[in-house]
Amino acid sequence: MKPEIKRKSENLLHSARLYRTSPRVAILALLMQAHKPQTADEIAVGLAPAGPNRVTIYRTLESLVNAGIVHKVFLQERCWHFELSHNCSKSQCHPHFTCTNCGDTHCLTETSVPMAKSLHKGFLIRRQRIQLEGLCPKCNT
Repeated sequence: MKPEIKRKSENLLHSARLYRTSPRVAILALLMQAHKPQTADEIAVGLAPAGPNRVTIYRTLESLVNAGIVHKVFLQERCWHFELSHNCSKSQCHPHFTCTNCGDTHCLTETSVPMAKSLHKGFLIRRQRIQLEGLCPKCNT
């Protein structure tokens, strides 16, 4: 792990008032270097062979989500995908695009989508996620 990535991970944990454990630092470092949201299984593979076990990964992800450092981006094929929350607000996540052909997901951090208005009487929107699907440039040729 690069020293600057480790330092940034530790600083995030410190600012969230969480202990700087090896699994937390490793998971944050992996998410910082990822170019797309990761599933818990992808995180486990990325940290193998000396990484934490899957139970520790799930518990660590939940603690990072509860602290607001990481968020659950979307659910695909019954699997949550996680990423750092620095590109999103508490009420809105940046849009994501998933290719229906190859399955790659791309973060669209430069794209803004207005917050939806109240749906119907009695509904309260707390968080908005936008998941777009179609063909990526590689598959669209």
